[in-house]
Amino acid sequence: MRVSSRSQWWRRHGSDADAASSASGAPGSDAAQTTAAGLPKAPAASSQESGERDLDQFVEWIWSGDAEPSAPDGTVESARITIEEQYNMSSLDDALQQLLAIEGATGAAIVDYGSGMALAQGGNPSFDLGIAAAGNSNVVRAKLATMRDLGVTDEIDDILITLSSQYHLINVLNTTGANGLFIYLVLNSASANLALARHKLKGIAAQIEV
Repeated sequence: MRVSSRSQWWRRHGSDADAASSASGAPGSDAAQTTAAGLPKAPAASSQESGERDLDQFVEWIWSGDAEPSAPDGTVESARITIEEQYNMSSLDDALQQLLAIEGATGAAIVDYGSGMALAQGGNPSFDLGIAAAGNSNVVRAKLATMRDLGVTDEIDDILITLSSQYHLINVLNTTGANGLFIYLVLNSASANLALARHKLKGIAAQIEV
């Protein structure tokens, strides 16, 4: 980014001076001499001092906020966004692996309950986690709406749905970095310790940021 931005800066600020210098060096050209005469005479300076001034001006330009992406399509900005997205996905994948490591866990998903979309999902709970994510988003939205209607200001810790052979745990994330998401964890009731699973789920939920 430094190289491309410096090239762009030099095209803006150095091209006129370069052109004038080239023109003044051409013998017998009145136009070139006129152009050169119109420029202020540069003080004598060593090449090292001149290079340092160029670098200082370049740094001032960068810090002034005038810097632009190195390409018209915003390549630098796009790369920065891509890095952030990769970090967020890595964080979600790590959390997902921790969820699936809970004893008795057969499936897990991290879901945006506004859209019903699973941002990350894994495991093999014998049903479609994508459909389950959308369906349980309705459960979360309905519960939040009911709490508003009742004037209840507490936050949801978790929602437990008990089936004949499974536990379905929904943990609504209330932190600033993960607001609007919930964790959906599927447990085999024959092999899971429900109390321990809820404790571990709460600890993992506190670490998630998007």
